[in-house]
Amino acid sequence: MSLSRTLTRRSLLALAMAGPAASLGACGFALRRPARLSFSSVALTGFAPRSPLAEALRRQLQQQVRVLADPGQADVVLQALDDTREKSVVASTSAAQVREFQLRLKFHFRAVTASGRELIPRVELLLTRDLSYTEVQALAKENEEAELFREMQGDVVAQVLRRLAAIVL
Repeated sequence: MSLSRTLTRRSLLALAMAGPAASLGACGFALRRPARLSFSSVALTGFAPRSPLAEALRRQLQQQVRVLADPGQADVVLQALDDTREKSVVASTSAAQVREFQLRLKFHFRAVTASGRELIPRVELLLTRDLSYTEVQALAKENEEAELFREMQGDVVAQVLRRLAAIVL
């Protein structure tokens, strides 16, 4: 095959791939961006020490606002009322071998000002995922469970940020 023929094929392929990409921009398609917060400082209270959810929230919030330790000086105080991870058996064999688990991440919170004015009333976020299980792949399933909890935690953080973005002080 000649060099000019190869270049022509590559050019046509590049043109064919560029067409759909260009039309997505014209239709108004855009990737979801992080929610913009209208306040400048926040304090996180009520979380257990070394809570993975609190750390994930802190990392995301620090990209836009100051995260303060003293709730009395913050514009918004995010109060964690409940932050739990649960794992329950959903299905088992007649020999009592587990075949499926359900993973749950529950997060109840509210947001107030430093003076106590309620900005977001009590909200309950509940995420569930099903996890098949076999004893033969126990280690791999533990890793899969940890990954599912990390994914659910990321979803919770995104939902909390969207709710915080709706606050108007």
